[in-house]
Amino acid sequence: MRRAVWALVAVLALAGCEGGKDSQSVTNQQRYVAGDGTSQVFEAGQRKKAPTVSGTLLDGAKYALPAGRVTVINFWASWCAPCRTEADDLEEVYQASKAKGVDFLGIDFRDGQDAARSFAEGRMTYPSLFDPAGKVALSFRDVPPNTIPATIILDKQGRVAAVIRKPVGRGELQKLVDPIAAEQ
Repeated sequence: MRRAVWALVAVLALAGCEGGKDSQSVTNQQRYVAGDGTSQVFEAGQRKKAPTVSGTLLDGAKYALPAGRVTVINFWASWCAPCRTEADDLEEVYQASKAKGVDFLGIDFRDGQDAARSFAEGRMTYPSLFDPAGKVALSFRDVPPNTIPATIILDKQGRVAAVIRKPVGRGELQKLVDPIAAEQ
């Protein structure tokens, strides 16, 4: 019986971070509810103001989200296999979009600081908050990033323009970011 339990835990750990609708996964003793893989894009008139986003970066510096800029916020953790998969795509979209006034911010949660720093090193050049308790994610009450990974795009007015509750690829993310960045 005990072997069967450990075998089940091992299978779930190898399954990564993404699961079916309302499925539970266990990876490195991290528990979460995986989403259904949907994305939501909100028309300008339907967008709600995002909460204040601030905290301590992985390098220890203080950070507050700047106003008046499109910002892509990605929730990740070092133990999340799909987070590793999407990291290169996120970095590519960041490099392609920063000249258009688009900022990126990673938010590492449910993680250890050393593991998070190792994960980010060489993968991302944009800043990442260290938020082990998940306080930033919890502050997004209207559109919770209740999966890992999850990505939220804020418009220039600081409103939630899109929520992606699955790993995101370069093509999909770029198609969402470009029109939001072009808005007046």
